[in-house]
Amino acid sequence: MVNQRTAFILIDVQEAMFSYPGMKLHDEEGVMERIVSLLDRARRSSTPVIFIQHTEDQEFTKGLPTWQISSRVTPLPGETIIEKPTWDAFHLTGLREELEREGITHLVFAGMQTEYCVDTTCRRAYSLGYSSVLVEDAHSTFDNGQLTGEEIIRHHNAVLGGRVVTLKPAGEITF
Repeated sequence: MVNQRTAFILIDVQEAMFSYPGMKLHDEEGVMERIVSLLDRARRSSTPVIFIQHTEDQEFTKGLPTWQISSRVTPLPGETIIEKPTWDAFHLTGLREELEREGITHLVFAGMQTEYCVDTTCRRAYSLGYSSVLVEDAHSTFDNGQLTGEEIIRHHNAVLGGRVVTLKPAGEITF
């Protein structure tokens, strides 16, 4: 197997996700515990960590408390933060250039929201030729009136897994 340099990509783990009145992410605490554990393991192994930070009007307006990356996963000095204006972390950002500069060819994804930014970014990474893992129990979303958050996550894991990404539970991720 070709040696692959890996990065841990955290998508939109921002305070806004935890502050919508009357709304809670599916398995919010469990997902955050797994993300925090993955982040710790990535840091201990010196795996590059890249934070993707959604930036647009309303709750994701740059500088607002809701725009901030969650205090549970605060970036350390030297860790990369990429701001994005769309669902796709590669579109109109420097993510691809950062990955190329660091020689990264393998991505491990976790974060928010499953059917928007996580899905779109996973698909784009595939289209760009990256080998990717989606941590199947470390991404989440909200109920949407049609489906529960759990159903959305299960559906996206089924659609993406084995085609666009490799699915692995957090406990099986090694950096």
